[in-house]
Amino acid sequence: MPAPPEIVPTEAEAPPLPNPVKPAPLPTLRSDDGRVVLTATSLAINGTSFSFLELEAVELTPVRWLLWYLLGGLTLAGFAIAFLQNWLRTLPAMIGLATGALLLAYGRRGTNRLRVHRLGREATHFALPGELEQWQKLTAEANRRIRRAHDEAAAAAAMLLDAPSLTPPDSGTFPSSNV
Repeated sequence: MPAPPEIVPTEAEAPPLPNPVKPAPLPTLRSDDGRVVLTATSLAINGTSFSFLELEAVELTPVRWLLWYLLGGLTLAGFAIAFLQNWLRTLPAMIGLATGALLLAYGRRGTNRLRVHRLGREATHFALPGELEQWQKLTAEANRRIRRAHDEAAAAAAMLLDAPSLTPPDSGTFPSSNV
């Protein structure tokens, strides 16, 4: 008894591919000084734009200025030792100690280093001034959007791989190579 013929749907009869539900578009976020702009699909830092699909992650590190710490500490120590050894009078010693304290405070201010990790490339660094909290919020949102873009791309690729083929199936034999 012959096997029943296989029914191959034509393109007109083929079931439509499932359409994934698109989430609402994300709002555009900007830093206070306008250096960082975070859109629904990209991240722009100082005019350099990156697509979320080319990024792996964004990392923020506060950096203190070590030179100013060293200058402040040496100034404080030098004027304190000179005052205690009676090499300086009170007024010059106090001016020197105040200068050392100001140098230490200036070094404490520092900057924030934004490290952008790109897929398959070396990380890119940007210096961002200001308070750390503002940049931490933008960095967290950028990482969330990067993960979301990668998840959406992976879901779209998986959907395309799982889609039924519109070509007729093979006769059941494996392709052979004539070597």
